[in-house]
Amino acid sequence: MEVIIPQKIYGDRSGFNKLNKKLKSLIGDLDVSWKISITTRQWAKITLEGEDKEISANLIREEWGEIPYSLSNVNEGDIFFGRLIDLGEVGYGVYVDIGVLKPRPKDALIPLYWLKRTFGEKPVRQMIREFGWVDYLPVEIRIERVERLAQEIEAYLTEKWIKKIRGWTSDKYDKLFIVGTISENVERALVETGHSRDVRRIEELGLMETMLILKKGTHAPGIIKEIGPYIKPAKIGAIKFPRDEAET
Repeated sequence: MEVIIPQKIYGDRSGFNKLNKKLKSLIGDLDVSWKISITTRQWAKITLEGEDKEISANLIREEWGEIPYSLSNVNEGDIFFGRLIDLGEVGYGVYVDIGVLKPRPKDALIPLYWLKRTFGEKPVRQMIREFGWVDYLPVEIRIERVERLAQEIEAYLTEKWIKKIRGWTSDKYDKLFIVGTISENVERALVETGHSRDVRRIEELGLMETMLILKKGTHAPGIIKEIGPYIKPAKIGAIKFPRDEAET
């Protein structure tokens, strides 16, 4: 039995060990064994064997959910937890990988007209830069339109996620979005470089995606330069405020 959860393992692949520990905590007492692998698009696949495999699969789905896998499982009004992908490669919107792998891999498009209506008249690449977006960053979307014959999916960010983005880009705290390594490695890098004291809060956005909210007066570029060498090959995006604005 297989369950493909809406979490990706990539970058330094430290997510394998972290997910294994989480599974031990969740289903370790049941009569089940498991193997973790990834799909062609890096979604975490858990293969279950044993008497309690069905119970285990249900517990896993309750904990993380499951990717739709097939386009036939995607319907208008559905809400999915996906990952930004191919950022900046097109000017007409932003693509989100929600785990559609059949009949062929297909991403959902958040169209430019909706982004402009929601966040203001600016080019999509400017939004990406201002929001600190990087490939693999998790977002929650609502499916607005599905064209099965044309194999097209159009989606908008959920209200919950719009509020998050507006909050992150207006509270005057610089932020780092670190993708491709687990939060424990990020914390270790902060300790090694002596920058733990500069972080207001650490938030796990996904298995291998972490947000750091920096303290007032601490600026994203300086932290990126310091911790970057400790968390290769992770990628880092940032929300940056002007220095005088951030320190008032």
